[in-house]
Amino acid sequence: MKVKFTHTNIISKDWQKLAQFYIEVFGCQPVYPERDLNGDWIDRVTGMKDVRIRGIHLRLPGYADGGPTLEIFQYSRTAESSDLPAINKVGFSHIAFLVEDVRFYFDRLLANGGSTLGELVEKEIDGVGVLTVVYARDPEGNIIEIQNWK
Repeated sequence: MKVKFTHTNIISKDWQKLAQFYIEVFGCQPVYPERDLNGDWIDRVTGMKDVRIRGIHLRLPGYADGGPTLEIFQYSRTAESSDLPAINKVGFSHIAFLVEDVRFYFDRLLANGGSTLGELVEKEIDGVGVLTVVYARDPEGNIIEIQNWK
């Protein structure tokens, strides 16, 4: 039986604004149509009554049509949490992008509403190469790793 990775989902406060962030900063491409999911079938899938989910899939950079996507959805009702995602919290942690120039994309992230989480660091890893890496946050606090290996 064949298995293929399809997407990673982010639940957003404002799906259009967050999608635009990933388009502007990392060059993700919209995969249409936009989603507007509601009705009995989605109530049954989510286990929620009268749910409505809106959003879009974004093709990740470096992949052709049919490649994995970043699915950015917004629910009509969201569970509230005052805690931002933490780098060491159990569960899904972050999305990572391999880029040619970490500083360029980090500055671009900041200019588009993202924020810092840690410092940009360069470290030689024996037997692997030189890693340049930084952890940051998108405008909704989700963690992004920007990295380069030489």
